[in-house]
Amino acid sequence: MHTHSFDEYVQCLDRDDWEGVGNLMLGSATKLAKSGAEFLICPDNTIHRALPHVQSRSPLPWLHIAEVVAERAVERGFRCLGLTGTRWLIDSEVYPEPITRRGLTYMRPGRAERDEINRIIMEELVYGEFKPDATAYFQRTIGKMKEAGCDAVVLGCTEIPLLMNDSNSPLPTLDSTRELARAALRKALGMAVPR
Repeated sequence: MHTHSFDEYVQCLDRDDWEGVGNLMLGSATKLAKSGAEFLICPDNTIHRALPHVQSRSPLPWLHIAEVVAERAVERGFRCLGLTGTRWLIDSEVYPEPITRRGLTYMRPGRAERDEINRIIMEELVYGEFKPDATAYFQRTIGKMKEAGCDAVVLGCTEIPLLMNDSNSPLPTLDSTRELARAALRKALGMAVPR
């Protein structure tokens, strides 16, 4: 496991510097490859936006969080996914591309909702603040997506499952971090060589 400081990533995000984000990811990838890793994962949805700057130069292959989630959505029989996450993620094609390749559709929150969700994530959740108003906001936003035809919601940020889950969401949830962890475990066990 390796990561650069959260602040280094946020500085790149604020500058819209995806190559810079990719360079940070490559720094971690290089260290992990030298440590004996066989493949790489990143539980942060947002920085997957930089993978196009990384994959061809990476010393190891990456499991892509959105690919894993989209595949799980297909397995569970979902057809239209609501997307939640930071504004950098929701404004990107990180999720839409793998979702549509599998014949599914998706819905992004409206602009004002994206901004408020981003504020909740970056000003509250990353600081360990879990406010009832934030949960209610997510519930209303997800409820609107349900009314518009979504049959599941992607919890596309590591921190969102600290507020939302199947027990309090108007839609079934796809917890991206958990799905990636499960996929990584399956891959690692599949790589295990019998002794």
